[in-house]
Amino acid sequence: MLLGALLVLLGALPVVLPGAQAADAAAPGASRVTTSSVDSTPAARAVSDPARKPLPVICAPGLAPNPDAGDARGVRGPRDLRDMRDMRDMRDMRDNTTSPGMLDRPPSSGAGVTAIFGADSPPSESIRQLAWLVLGICAGIFMIVEGLLIVAVIRFRRRRQAAQAAQEHEPTQLYGSNPIELAWTIVPLLIVFVLGLVTIRTIREVQLTEPPEGSLRVQVIGHQWWWEYRFPDELGDGREVVTANELVVPVGRPVWLELESADVVHSWWVPRLAGKTDCIPARTNVTWFQARRAGLYLGQCAEYCGTQHANMLLRVTAVPPDDFRAWLEHQATPAVVDAGVDEGQRLFAALACLNCHAIDGVSAGMFGPNLSHLASRETIGSGIVPLTRANLRAWIADPQKLKIGCNMPSLKLDDRQLDLLTDYLMTLR
Repeated sequence: MLLGALLVLLGALPVVLPGAQAADAAAPGASRVTTSSVDSTPAARAVSDPARKPLPVICAPGLAPNPDAGDARGVRGPRDLRDMRDMRDMRDMRDNTTSPGMLDRPPSSGAGVTAIFGADSPPSESIRQLAWLVLGICAGIFMIVEGLLIVAVIRFRRRRQAAQAAQEHEPTQLYGSNPIELAWTIVPLLIVFVLGLVTIRTIREVQLTEPPEGSLRVQVIGHQWWWEYRFPDELGDGREVVTANELVVPVGRPVWLELESADVVHSWWVPRLAGKTDCIPARTNVTWFQARRAGLYLGQCAEYCGTQHANMLLRVTAVPPDDFRAWLEHQATPAVVDAGVDEGQRLFAALACLNCHAIDGVSAGMFGPNLSHLASRETIGSGIVPLTRANLRAWIADPQKLKIGCNMPSLKLDDRQLDLLTDYLMTLR
């Protein structure tokens, strides 16, 4: 029990999330509602509205074979994870992408921090109340036990006179005390009984078996290393909205999540909204939350899932219901067509990009994130760096330098091809 209290206390300490997840959370000048990143999944699109006020920050938080990683004999390739030059390259890239000039973002005071005792949703409030109860009981037990131990050490410490007397007389021998034995039997039973009842109540509140009335249904699919979100029936006319990493939900409306995994076990966790829920291959788990106020809620995968587990970040943006409806309608619109970047569009269709990424009217890729509204998003690489032209170009040039081990390979493009492709993708708002 004491160990449990210690773990709860440690869990309450602030956790600083890496990369753009932390730096981008406050974004006082942000004017976009976002949904995803390049290393996200299908169709994360957002509404671009310069007049919209920025949302307050509520919290701040696959392993596919790599042909460049070397052969079975252990011969190193240029992208071998053991190659220290690549590790230095990745470190240098991170140093460069965190410079104020390259990220081109405003200061973000207090962003990137999350704590389990912050609650802005009914499930997280129930979990917080249970955590405080367990912590309080365990702290009380700790104080009593340690207090008695300190009293015994001070009051009954061995003195010289007592040592001399002990040589002549043995201490009084006690062979049992019914009141004490009853106390240390009944009191723990009562404590366990109370904690059991409260835990059962909390589980019933958090782990619902049926969606709440009027809830928004969202399918969540965990990938290495990004989150896919699908709205299968919200528009009501057969249109499905697909987004990634940056989930947008309406304030005050229950959200029903159906969680699955496309590869290994993941765990969806946004501390201020709901507890951890595993995403397991060939199985559907469910959870729910209801954001009480507008803002940005941060979290990440809570189950080790491979090399980039720590960078499997997620973002939930709660907006007013009218804004959510406008955002959802925007996700269903075709990709923007800009005649000024036709050459970049043709290059995209001619490369292997179209095999993985879908763009409305251009490609129908199935394995990577939908890029139809890429330029309206805030981050790339599943939240590790902000979406800027420089960062996007660096990501296309070699994703392994930003997110080593990710499934997106480097296509070895020259500078002109990189510029054409980057210019084209930056028009997809």
